[in-house]
Amino acid sequence: MGSDAVNLLVSAFVASIAIEGGLLLLAPKRGWVAVPNRRGFHATPTPTLGGLGFALPILAWLGWLAIQEPRFAGLALAVGGVGLIGLIDDLRELQWPPRLAAHCLAAALALWALAPDWPLMPLAVALVLTVWHINLFNFMDGIDGLTGSACLFFCLAVQLLSGGAPGWLGDLLWVTAGGTLGFLACNWPPARIFMGDVGSVFLGLLLAAIAVALIDQGVLSATGCLILLTGLWFDTTYTLCVRIATRQRFTEAHRSHLYQKVAARRGQLWTTLAFSGFCLLWLLPLAWLAQTRPAYGWLWLLAAALPMAVAAPLLRAGLPGRGLPNGGARLPDTDQPTR
Repeated sequence: MGSDAVNLLVSAFVASIAIEGGLLLLAPKRGWVAVPNRRGFHATPTPTLGGLGFALPILAWLGWLAIQEPRFAGLALAVGGVGLIGLIDDLRELQWPPRLAAHCLAAALALWALAPDWPLMPLAVALVLTVWHINLFNFMDGIDGLTGSACLFFCLAVQLLSGGAPGWLGDLLWVTAGGTLGFLACNWPPARIFMGDVGSVFLGLLLAAIAVALIDQGVLSATGCLILLTGLWFDTTYTLCVRIATRQRFTEAHRSHLYQKVAARRGQLWTTLAFSGFCLLWLLPLAWLAQTRPAYGWLWLLAAALPMAVAAPLLRAGLPGRGLPNGGARLPDTDQPTR
């Protein structure tokens, strides 16, 4: 880790902390506060839009990169655009058709910027997975510290497994890690501020775009990227499939994800720490095996998902729980800020 990497990490961290501090002061006055709902675990209104703390430093760095190399303008516009849609959705709830259309457009723009030479079929698969990743990050942002920890783990694990990603890609990972770390300082359980859609969809597209670039440059394999992100995509995919199969209204707010089931039993801090331990002690070694023994990559990927595949049916992930959050009080379905 050279001096440039340290400078990027520290600069993004300091900028993020400063933005979070400003939001903590401003959000209650402007009504940017998430009210307790059926999906979440907080009992009192809490400031939101904390995703701006890492989104703005990352966008500033991407803007500078685009000035140096215009081909990155597409990536900057894509993540900035999807973040803007998330911000609008935070402030005034959008219906799903315009949100989905914006996600598809942003994903296509990011892929065009990073993988313009990919064949049509791999590109189409990447587009579908990228749009899904944008949304699954939002679905997993339901307890304190979880998605921020997942992002920080991914960035640092990639640097470790690759021996330091080269060029702009490595710099972007350090900026993202620093910004996310600053946010986590305010979002660690018990959280003082929430990420909001502006942060979750931003990170969803950003990490998917980074994964595409890692694969395109041969820095990390597709299975390696999937293994590092297993804690996110498996929970969301399994839960959605169960809700569809059992004919639930799967578009409604709920808290039947595996991580939510665990949090309801053991609390948010325990769940976030357990998730982080799972990433470090299980997923990271398997991702290393995928890098060093690529012939068995899909075997390592199956092994990565195995603990969650066992826990999900045992804890009835995707199925309605017994009772509602906050002592059984019926709460609003929305988590939009009060105005």
